Amino acid sequence: MPDNTQVIDHPLVQHKLAMMRDKDTTTQEFRTLLREISMLMGYEILRNLSMEEITIETPLETMKARKLSGKKLCIMPILRAGLGFVDGLLDLVPAARVGHIGLYRDPATLEAVEYYKKFPEDLANRLAIVVDPMLATGHSAVAAVDYIKAAGSTDIRFLCLIAAPVGLKTFHAAHPDVPVYTAAIDRELNDHGYILPGIGDAGDRIFGTK
Repeated sequence: MPDNTQVIDHPLVQHKLAMMRDKDTTTQEFRTLLREISMLMGYEILRNLSMEEITIETPLETMKARKLSGKKLCIMPILRAGLGFVDGLLDLVPAARVGHIGLYRDPATLEAVEYYKKFPEDLANRLAIVVDPMLATGHSAVAAVDYIKAAGSTDIRFLCLIAAPVGLKTFHAAHPDVPVYTAAIDRELNDHGYILPGIGDAGDRIFGTK
Protein backbone atom coordinates (compact mmCIF):
# COMPACT_ATOMS: atom_id res chain seq x y z
CA MET A 1 0.00 0.00 0.00
CA PRO A 2 1.35 3.49 -0.83
CA ASP A 3 2.59 5.64 2.02
CA ASN A 4 0.04 8.03 3.48
CA THR A 5 -2.89 5.89 2.31
CA GLN A 6 -5.30 4.23 4.72
CA VAL A 7 -7.75 1.55 3.62
CA ILE A 8 -10.79 1.59 5.91
CA ASP A 9 -11.56 -2.11 6.19
CA HIS A 10 -14.33 -2.01 8.78
CA PRO A 11 -16.80 -4.84 8.01
CA LEU A 12 -19.75 -2.46 7.64
CA VAL A 13 -17.79 -0.28 5.18
CA GLN A 14 -16.81 -3.32 3.11
CA HIS A 15 -20.36 -4.72 3.20
CA LYS A 16 -21.89 -1.48 1.96
CA LEU A 17 -19.21 -1.06 -0.70
CA ALA A 18 -19.97 -4.55 -2.03
CA MET A 19 -23.65 -3.59 -2.35
CA MET A 20 -22.71 -0.38 -4.16
CA ARG A 21 -20.57 -2.28 -6.66
CA ASP A 22 -23.53 -4.49 -7.68
CA LYS A 23 -24.91 -3.32 -11.03
CA ASP A 24 -28.45 -4.16 -9.91
CA THR A 25 -28.38 -1.72 -6.97
CA THR A 26 -30.94 1.01 -7.67
CA THR A 27 -30.25 4.74 -7.69
CA GLN A 28 -32.14 5.21 -4.43
CA GLU A 29 -30.27 2.34 -2.78
CA PHE A 30 -26.94 3.63 -4.07
CA ARG A 31 -27.56 7.11 -2.63
CA THR A 32 -28.58 5.69 0.74
CA LEU A 33 -25.55 3.42 0.87
CA LEU A 34 -23.22 6.29 -0.02
CA ARG A 35 -24.67 8.44 2.76
CA GLU A 36 -24.23 5.58 5.23
CA ILE A 37 -20.72 4.66 4.13
CA SER A 38 -19.59 8.30 4.17
CA MET A 39 -20.64 8.52 7.83
CA LEU A 40 -18.72 5.35 8.69
CA MET A 41 -15.62 6.53 6.85
CA GLY A 42 -16.03 9.96 8.36
CA TYR A 43 -15.56 8.52 11.84
CA GLU A 44 -12.14 7.24 10.76
CA ILE A 45 -10.96 10.33 8.90
CA LEU A 46 -11.94 12.53 11.89
CA ARG A 47 -10.41 10.21 14.50
CA ASN A 48 -7.56 12.57 15.49
CA LEU A 49 -9.42 15.86 15.77
CA SER A 50 -8.01 18.03 18.55
CA MET A 51 -9.88 18.14 21.86
CA GLU A 52 -9.99 20.49 24.84
CA GLU A 53 -11.08 19.99 28.44
CA ILE A 54 -14.06 21.94 29.76
CA THR A 55 -16.04 22.03 32.98
CA ILE A 56 -19.73 21.11 32.82
CA GLU A 57 -22.58 20.49 35.24
CA THR A 58 -24.29 17.13 34.94
CA PRO A 59 -27.66 16.68 36.69
CA LEU A 60 -25.68 15.30 39.64
CA GLU A 61 -22.32 17.09 39.86
CA THR A 62 -19.57 19.13 38.25
CA MET A 63 -17.10 17.28 36.04
CA LYS A 64 -14.34 17.71 33.51
CA ALA A 65 -15.32 16.71 29.96
CA ARG A 66 -13.75 16.93 26.51
CA LYS A 67 -15.06 18.66 23.40
CA LEU A 68 -13.70 19.50 19.98
CA SER A 69 -11.28 22.41 19.80
CA GLY A 70 -9.09 24.10 17.27
CA LYS A 71 -9.80 24.20 13.57
CA LYS A 72 -13.31 23.95 12.19
CA LEU A 73 -14.14 21.71 9.25
CA CYS A 74 -14.83 22.33 5.59
CA ILE A 75 -16.15 19.55 3.38
CA MET A 76 -14.95 20.02 -0.20
CA PRO A 77 -16.81 17.83 -2.73
CA ILE A 78 -15.44 17.58 -6.25
CA LEU A 79 -18.52 18.10 -8.42
CA ARG A 80 -20.61 16.35 -9.16
CA ALA A 81 -20.14 12.91 -7.69
CA GLY A 82 -18.47 14.24 -4.54
CA LEU A 83 -21.82 15.70 -3.49
CA GLY A 84 -22.88 12.18 -2.52
CA PHE A 85 -20.55 12.33 0.50
CA VAL A 86 -21.79 15.63 1.88
CA ASP A 87 -24.99 14.64 3.71
CA GLY A 88 -23.38 11.77 5.58
CA LEU A 89 -20.45 13.91 6.73
CA LEU A 90 -22.79 16.74 7.74
CA ASP A 91 -24.75 14.23 9.82
CA LEU A 92 -21.52 13.81 11.81
CA VAL A 93 -20.48 17.48 11.87
CA PRO A 94 -23.54 19.67 11.21
CA ALA A 95 -21.60 22.92 11.69
CA ALA A 96 -19.07 22.15 8.96
CA ARG A 97 -18.84 24.52 6.01
CA VAL A 98 -19.14 23.16 2.47
CA GLY A 99 -17.04 24.38 -0.42
CA HIS A 100 -17.41 23.25 -4.03
CA ILE A 101 -14.90 22.42 -6.74
CA GLY A 102 -16.25 21.90 -10.25
CA LEU A 103 -13.96 19.77 -12.43
CA TYR A 104 -14.54 17.57 -15.44
CA ARG A 105 -12.20 15.13 -17.13
CA ASP A 106 -11.25 15.93 -20.71
CA PRO A 107 -12.22 12.77 -22.63
CA ALA A 108 -9.16 12.98 -24.88
CA THR A 109 -6.39 13.88 -22.43
CA LEU A 110 -8.05 12.64 -19.18
CA GLU A 111 -6.78 15.87 -17.60
CA ALA A 112 -8.94 17.84 -15.13
CA VAL A 113 -10.58 21.05 -16.35
CA GLU A 114 -12.01 23.53 -13.81
CA TYR A 115 -15.41 25.13 -14.39
CA TYR A 116 -16.41 26.28 -10.88
CA LYS A 117 -15.05 26.78 -7.38
CA LYS A 118 -16.43 28.42 -4.24
CA PHE A 119 -14.66 28.24 -0.87
CA PRO A 120 -15.30 29.70 2.60
CA GLU A 121 -13.31 32.89 3.16
CA ASP A 122 -11.53 31.47 6.21
CA LEU A 123 -10.46 28.22 4.54
CA ALA A 124 -6.90 28.72 5.80
CA ASN A 125 -8.17 28.20 9.36
CA ARG A 126 -10.10 25.02 8.62
CA LEU A 127 -9.43 21.34 8.12
CA ALA A 128 -10.39 20.66 4.49
CA ILE A 129 -11.79 17.23 3.67
CA VAL A 130 -11.81 16.74 -0.10
CA VAL A 131 -14.31 14.09 -1.21
CA ASP A 132 -14.82 12.24 -4.48
CA PRO A 133 -16.05 8.64 -4.82
CA MET A 134 -13.28 7.64 -7.24
CA LEU A 135 -9.54 8.33 -7.33
CA ALA A 136 -8.92 7.10 -10.87
CA THR A 137 -6.21 8.91 -12.85
CA GLY A 138 -5.67 11.23 -9.91
CA HIS A 139 -5.72 14.38 -12.05
CA SER A 140 -8.95 15.83 -10.61
CA ALA A 141 -7.84 15.15 -7.03
CA VAL A 142 -4.46 16.79 -7.66
CA ALA A 143 -6.09 19.85 -9.24
CA ALA A 144 -8.62 20.17 -6.41
CA VAL A 145 -5.92 20.10 -3.74
CA ASP A 146 -3.86 22.58 -5.79
CA TYR A 147 -6.76 25.05 -5.60
CA ILE A 148 -7.33 24.42 -1.88
CA LYS A 149 -3.67 24.95 -1.04
CA ALA A 150 -3.65 28.13 -3.12
CA ALA A 151 -6.56 29.35 -0.96
CA GLY A 152 -4.37 28.97 2.13
CA SER A 153 -5.38 25.59 3.57
CA THR A 154 -2.55 23.62 5.17
CA ASP A 155 -4.54 20.77 6.77
CA ILE A 156 -6.12 18.67 4.01
CA ARG A 157 -7.36 15.08 3.81
CA PHE A 158 -8.73 13.21 0.78
CA LEU A 159 -11.61 10.75 1.10
CA CYS A 160 -12.79 8.36 -1.62
CA LEU A 161 -14.60 5.05 -1.96
CA ILE A 162 -12.23 3.40 -4.42
CA ALA A 163 -8.71 4.26 -5.59
CA ALA A 164 -6.63 2.95 -8.48
CA PRO A 165 -2.89 2.36 -8.00
CA VAL A 166 -2.00 4.83 -10.75
CA GLY A 167 -4.24 7.49 -9.19
CA LEU A 168 -2.63 7.03 -5.79
CA LYS A 169 0.81 7.29 -7.35
CA THR A 170 -0.09 10.48 -9.21
CA PHE A 171 -1.76 12.04 -6.17
CA HIS A 172 1.00 11.26 -3.70
CA ALA A 173 3.66 12.47 -6.14
CA ALA A 174 1.92 15.85 -6.30
CA HIS A 175 0.77 16.08 -2.67
CA PRO A 176 2.80 13.75 -0.42
CA ASP A 177 1.60 15.69 2.65
CA VAL A 178 -2.10 14.90 2.08
CA PRO A 179 -3.35 11.56 3.45
CA VAL A 180 -5.79 9.49 1.41
CA TYR A 181 -8.57 7.48 3.05
CA THR A 182 -10.31 4.89 0.89
CA ALA A 183 -12.44 1.78 1.26
CA ALA A 184 -10.61 -0.16 -1.47
CA ILE A 185 -7.66 -0.08 -3.86
CA ASP A 186 -8.82 -1.72 -7.08
CA ARG A 187 -6.80 -3.36 -9.83
CA GLU A 188 -6.39 -0.88 -12.70
CA LEU A 189 -7.96 1.61 -15.11
CA ASN A 190 -9.51 0.74 -18.45
CA ASP A 191 -8.84 2.66 -21.68
CA HIS A 192 -11.49 5.23 -20.75
CA GLY A 193 -10.02 5.96 -17.33
CA TYR A 194 -12.60 4.00 -15.33
CA ILE A 195 -11.52 1.91 -12.35
CA LEU A 196 -11.72 -1.87 -12.69
CA PRO A 197 -13.59 -3.66 -11.18
CA GLY A 198 -14.92 -0.37 -9.73
CA ILE A 199 -18.54 0.72 -9.36
CA GLY A 200 -19.12 2.27 -12.79
CA ASP A 201 -19.75 6.00 -13.17
CA ALA A 202 -20.42 7.15 -9.60
CA GLY A 203 -22.10 10.39 -10.68
CA ASP A 204 -24.53 8.60 -12.98
CA ARG A 205 -25.35 6.06 -10.27
CA ILE A 206 -25.94 8.77 -7.65
CA PHE A 207 -28.11 11.00 -9.84
CA GLY A 208 -29.75 8.44 -12.12
CA THR A 209 -28.23 9.83 -15.32
CA LYS A 210 -26.43 8.21 -18.22
